Amino acid sequence: MENKKTISNKDKIGFQKLIAVFGVILFIGKIIAWKLTNSDAVFSDAMESVVNVISAFMGLYSLHLAAKPKDEDHPYGHGKVEFVTSGIEGALIAIAGIMIIYEGVNSLVVGKTLAKIDLGIWIIAATAVVNYLLGYVSIKRGKAENSLVLISSGKHLQSDTVTTFGVVLSLIVVYFTKIYWLDSVVALIFGFYIIYVGYKIVRKSLSGIMDEQDPDLLNQIIKVLEENRRIEWIDVHNMKIQQFGANLHIDAHITLPWYYSLREAHDEMEKMIIVLAKNIKRNIEFNFHMDDCKTISCPVCQIKDCPVREKNFVKRVQWTPENVTSVEKHTVD
Repeated sequence: MENKKTISNKDKIGFQKLIAVFGVILFIGKIIAWKLTNSDAVFSDAMESVVNVISAFMGLYSLHLAAKPKDEDHPYGHGKVEFVTSGIEGALIAIAGIMIIYEGVNSLVVGKTLAKIDLGIWIIAATAVVNYLLGYVSIKRGKAENSLVLISSGKHLQSDTVTTFGVVLSLIVVYFTKIYWLDSVVALIFGFYIIYVGYKIVRKSLSGIMDEQDPDLLNQIIKVLEENRRIEWIDVHNMKIQQFGANLHIDAHITLPWYYSLREAHDEMEKMIIVLAKNIKRNIEFNFHMDDCKTISCPVCQIKDCPVREKNFVKRVQWTPENVTSVEKHTVD
C-alpha cells in the first residue's frame, strides 16, 4: 500500500537550475578575483566553486531522473540516484581540497606576492553573501521536500560561504600586514576543511545507498505510533525502513488478535497505515505483515475483554527503536 504526498518535482528542478546558474556566475567572479590578486586563498575558494558548478548540474540531472515514475526495471523508482550523485559531489569536494593543499604548499616553498587585494576583497565578499542566501533557501526547501540533493547543495553552498568569509578575513589581514605567506597558510587550512566536508557528504550518501538505519526517522515513526496507539495493536516488530530519494518504503509485522476475521485484521492494519500516512510528511509505500497473537502475547496485550486470554496482562510494552526493529515478538517475564 502506498501513501502519496504532493511534492512538486518541477519546483525542485527549477530551483536546482537556479543554483546551477548562480554557481557559474559566482565561479567566474572568483576566477576574476584570483587573477587580480594572485592569492592562494582565493584560488582555494575558486576551486570549491568548480565543484559547486559540477555538483549543481549533477544534482539537476539526479532530480530529473528521481522524478521519473516506477517502471519494470526500477520497481522502487529512481530515487536512489540522489544518493549516488551526492556521493560523487562529496568526492569532488575532497579532490578540490587536495588541489588547494598542493597549491598552498607550493606557494610556501616558492614564495608569492599578491596584488589588488582590496578589489579582491569586495568581489569575494559579494560571492559569500549570495552563496549563503542560496544555501539557506536550498536547505530549507530540501528539508521541506525531503530532497537529499537540495539539502546537500545547500550545505555545500553554506560551507563555501564559511570558507569564503575566511578568505575575506585573510585578505584583510594580508592587506594591512603585508605578510604574504599567511595567504598560503589560510589556503591550507581551508583545504583540509573542504576535505572534511567532502567526507561527511560521501558518508551520508553511502548510508543511504546501504540502507543504513536513520535513527531520527525511526524515532519519529515510533513516536507517531506511540501517540496514536490502539489496544488492538498488540505488537509491532521487525520494522525496516528504506529511503529512495524523498520516498520511503516501510516493512513491519503487526500482531493482532488471532480470532479476528481477515477483514477485521485488515481494517486494523489500515488504521495503522493511515496514522503513519497522516503524520509522516513523505511519500510512503507500506508492506505490513499481519501476525496472529500467541499465548506469549497475553502478558502485553491490553484488550480487557479478550474472550480467549490464557495469561493475565502484566504491563504495556513501550515501543522503542530496539524492540520495534527486533525480529522477535515482544514479551515480558
